[in-house]
Amino acid sequence: MKYMQPRPSSIVAALYTARDLGVTVSVLHGPSGCSFKHARLLEEDGMRVLTTSLSENEFVFGGQERLIEVIKYAEKEFNPSRMAVVGTCVSLIIGEDLEAAIEMADLHTETIAVDIHAGFPENIDGVIATLEPANRVGWISDEELIRQKELLKKANEVERLRGAAMKSYIEPSRGDLKHVAATRILNLIHEGKKGVAVMNAKKETAYMFADELLGLHDAVPDADIIYSANLELRGLPKVRRDAQRISDELKTRGLQFISQGALDEYGASGDYLGSWIRDMKPDFALIVGVPHAIPSHYLEGIECFSITNGPRQVGPLKEQGHAHVMVEVDLHPRTLGVTSIVESEFGAVLRSLA
Repeated sequence: MKYMQPRPSSIVAALYTARDLGVTVSVLHGPSGCSFKHARLLEEDGMRVLTTSLSENEFVFGGQERLIEVIKYAEKEFNPSRMAVVGTCVSLIIGEDLEAAIEMADLHTETIAVDIHAGFPENIDGVIATLEPANRVGWISDEELIRQKELLKKANEVERLRGAAMKSYIEPSRGDLKHVAATRILNLIHEGKKGVAVMNAKKETAYMFADELLGLHDAVPDADIIYSANLELRGLPKVRRDAQRISDELKTRGLQFISQGALDEYGASGDYLGSWIRDMKPDFALIVGVPHAIPSHYLEGIECFSITNGPRQVGPLKEQGHAHVMVEVDLHPRTLGVTSIVESEFGAVLRSLA
């Protein structure tokens, strides 16, 4: 399918994957404006992002000398534990050899070359382009590389089948009013209805999505609700650390939950979670993070309250029968660089109404 709406960049995906692997300095080999917004956001999450700031002259004659200069500067200035040199469309067009530049820089820091550009239709190509050299230098095992590729495939399928990539263009929406949905869910609880609250979140977004569950528990701690969260400890180093922190905080704050899936398994857990929800026979379900991972046939007869951080996910979820769909605006920027749960709008509304 040819999309007529902007899609996630494979260059940005490479940068996020480098961060998850413990890279503390990444060098983007391209113009200064390439991936500007996400590069700045990632700096808030503990990874320095430098650019070779290629100009028009270097677009024609090449920028290897500039790349070597910036790599050397990065090592000397920031003393990184790991580095990544990430390609761009420009470095592809001029045929830059990133591996050769790393070798000529004579670095002491373990550094991988990520040959990537933004011309791929799916951003998972940027993830794979980062994981493969990481595997070659021993940062991840062969088994983890295989696991990650399978998870990426599953996540991609979910987006194509039920997500923001299912149509060539989807109108963005802010979804339903949070206080209306919160009032409805509290009324159901007061009527004695049985519910489940499920977090199936992608990586660091769980720092806020976890608060949706916590807000519901804070509002009605004695409600007939079973909680589930994808906080099993698997995945790349940062993913495991985030899961441990969120799990510990939820327990400390009195929320008991079942761990089902890991933070990088959000796209692969749909059938398992759907089957579990169906077996619980709830009257209503609060599903946060990536609700569309769960096929709609598992949710028939259940009043669903879904929360996403994607305005283009509202329409598809409504089409799949979710009665109440809400969006946590600016969730992703607010969950970068944090190490504890961040209050959500829906969680705050639930607490205020209770």
